[in-house]
Amino acid sequence: MDIFVPDAYAQSIFSINYGKLKERNIKCLIFDLDNTLAPVEAKSPDMKIKNLIAKLEDMGFKIMIVSNSGMARVEPFKEGLNVDSAHSAMKPLKKKYKKILRTYNFKDNEIACIGDQLLTDIFGANRMGFTSILVNPISTNDFFFTKINRWFESKIMKRMDKRGVFTKGVYYD
Repeated sequence: MDIFVPDAYAQSIFSINYGKLKERNIKCLIFDLDNTLAPVEAKSPDMKIKNLIAKLEDMGFKIMIVSNSGMARVEPFKEGLNVDSAHSAMKPLKKKYKKILRTYNFKDNEIACIGDQLLTDIFGANRMGFTSILVNPISTNDFFFTKINRWFESKIMKRMDKRGVFTKGVYYD
């Protein structure tokens, strides 16, 4: 069960303590796309997201999008935010994460992954030894496979709550 416990839990990407991440020597922030950065129906990043990404880059973070969605979905966000990305990542598998480590010469303790799903974002980050940050989904609208994941996720969250290791809605950093 511990592999699903996020290192931090925030209401949204806008309530994360990025200063604390900087103090912990995090150099790269990997964002999930769908229902983390933008709702699944959004076609491109809005100004609020653009401003956040610009602020984070000014703080010295390398920003990336790593998504299980295909290139056609990810590309408008990659271009609109002027960041690097990996599409069709097959999270929680390690392949794309390992490529990021090789390509950018980051150490595992210099990366934080931010996402809205335990089974893909948090599990994948924890398997790699990255800092994992769970955020609430932006929207209840999800892709078909995500709906299936959310059902399993709800069962895992209930078990974690019973064990006292994670409670939905109780935020921490």
